[in-house]
Amino acid sequence: MLYRTYRYSRWDGTQELINLDADELMDQLSDELLKQGDVMRALRELLRNGMQNREGQRMTGLREMMEQLKDQRRRQLQNYNMDSVVDDLKERLENILRTEREGIDRRLEQAKEQLGQAGEANRPQQEGLQKLLEQRAQRNKQKLDDLPESMAGQIQGLMEYDFMDPQAQQMFQELLDMLKQQMAQNMSQQMQQQAQGMSPEAMSAMREMLRQLNQMMRDKMAGREPDFQGFMDQFGPMFGNNPPQNFQELMEQLQQQLGQMQSMLESMSPEMRRQLEDAMNAALDPETRQQMAEFASLMEQMMPMDQLRRQYPFLGDDSLSMEQAIELMRQLQGMDQLEEALQRAMRTGEMDGVDPKKLAELLGEEARRAWEQMDRLRQLLKDAGYVTGDDKLELTARGIRRIGQKALKEVFLQLRKDRAGSHQQNQRGAGGDLTGETKPYEFGDPFQVDLQSTLKNAVLRGGAGVPVHMSPQDFEIYRTEHVTRAATAVLLDQSRSMGLFNNFQAAKKVTLALFALIRTQYPRDNLYVIGFSDYAREIKEQDLAKVNWNAWVSGTNLQHALMLSRKLLSRDKGSTRQILVITDGEPTSHLEGGKAYFSYPPSYRTELETLKEVKQCTKEGIVINTFMLENTYQLVNFVDRMTRINRGRAFYSSASNLGEYLLVDYVNNRKKRVAA
Repeated sequence: MLYRTYRYSRWDGTQELINLDADELMDQLSDELLKQGDVMRALRELLRNGMQNREGQRMTGLREMMEQLKDQRRRQLQNYNMDSVVDDLKERLENILRTEREGIDRRLEQAKEQLGQAGEANRPQQEGLQKLLEQRAQRNKQKLDDLPESMAGQIQGLMEYDFMDPQAQQMFQELLDMLKQQMAQNMSQQMQQQAQGMSPEAMSAMREMLRQLNQMMRDKMAGREPDFQGFMDQFGPMFGNNPPQNFQELMEQLQQQLGQMQSMLESMSPEMRRQLEDAMNAALDPETRQQMAEFASLMEQMMPMDQLRRQYPFLGDDSLSMEQAIELMRQLQGMDQLEEALQRAMRTGEMDGVDPKKLAELLGEEARRAWEQMDRLRQLLKDAGYVTGDDKLELTARGIRRIGQKALKEVFLQLRKDRAGSHQQNQRGAGGDLTGETKPYEFGDPFQVDLQSTLKNAVLRGGAGVPVHMSPQDFEIYRTEHVTRAATAVLLDQSRSMGLFNNFQAAKKVTLALFALIRTQYPRDNLYVIGFSDYAREIKEQDLAKVNWNAWVSGTNLQHALMLSRKLLSRDKGSTRQILVITDGEPTSHLEGGKAYFSYPPSYRTELETLKEVKQCTKEGIVINTFMLENTYQLVNFVDRMTRINRGRAFYSSASNLGEYLLVDYVNNRKKRVAA
């Protein structure tokens, strides 16, 4: 017994998600290729749904990625409460006020202890300092008591307040820095980092940058060329290691940054939003507030943020700090953009619009590698020789053969073993392979002597002894297979109903399977394919996979199809000639003066002209077998009349078992001997 060894390890992003095989990929595409008739559309459908190989490995499809993205966004929205951002700010302010009050009391206690330890000489001085400290503490406590209830009022009051506790002062400065950071983030991530502990000089530089930026936007809207290069020469470092390369890129980056703050505000209740806006404005000086307001107004005029300013319906209870909320907005907007890119890829099949880094950031490394594998599918098919072309892929002859072989395999997998054998022949012949059977020699037979049986017959007749005396009746010869050649015309109904009821794909699939059967088992046979709706035309093997049903023109012109099939089959007069008709409706069109005449319900004239062609086929020894994909009274009645004239056969089948009926009928029907 052989044992396999399996080794497991932690996912590190280097493992293959699925072993892609061009043959298996082509098999996966074949049904959709027959349905769509277009390689790119079939490939798009596979990209949407993903695929699984024979080993059970699965490649994630675009739809699955979309669902993962939606699930992740749904979890975020169900977990958090955006109004908690304001609660977090209020809690920070409460901590600052509590720390300051406790610090004041602590300073007073320390001063009393120092007074008790002071000597008689220093006591008068210490008592004076103690009194001043108590007066200051009383004033500060009164100021704290008089602070407004609103966050903005408290922030403005604390900006003018003289802190007595260093820790409370540091906590308040950190709060101001955080609010400035979030306002600065409207401009760039780099500026957000610079806003922490920003000196008055740095704030002045930021105001100047805002002023020049606003001027550039006014110039652009007035039709003047903005001085982008001069702006970047002065303020480029504020935009990090990957600064924008032109004015449009700058505007798109600013729009993205501003959109995150706007989206966060839109996702809050109106009261909480007002409180937060007031708090952020309170952290800035009036001139900076004015420049920021003008910047937001100009951006809205130049590049409206209707889509970026999305309101997210948060339903959870978990709290968020302001920093966490802004980061969450960045992630959610990234999910929105990634979802749009995936939707475009699903529509167009183009893979370039999705950023693999963003995919890995939001859905993990496995999603990125799955995306890269999707991007390789097209090249994989081209390298294997199944398709050709760049912008528009076309099936090669090898690709068409692969589809036919798969269809043939599927058909014969459905057959019982006793029905899938070789041709049944009552007639024996010459020129084929030996069958293993023997027969007494008759005049005219090929002299392929079975020497062992011949000597045995002579001994049985004349008895033992040498030499063995043989007579003509002792000779026994090998039987050979009877070599036949068939010429077949498959008539594919391309009328609208064949497509509406999903019958045409099955008909194409079976026809390709028939091509594969002939190529592998009966290479001497000829197969012609004729499509017919209002008119009939020959369909070459290389065009069969991409041909489709006629959605725009009405008519089922079987008469024209029979005429064309007689013409094509006339090339094979020594063969068994037959016509296989695949249809789901009675004839509704015929030729009048070379032009198609349509009538529904079918006219008597159409039926008459069609049956004339049936009679002509019968005179020429062409058998017509009809495969009906519907069993309506009108169709059954017409086919019954046709079979009585031609002595062919009629089958009622469905799209699911059409291959079983048609291929077995073809195999069993090759009986006529080829004329010498």
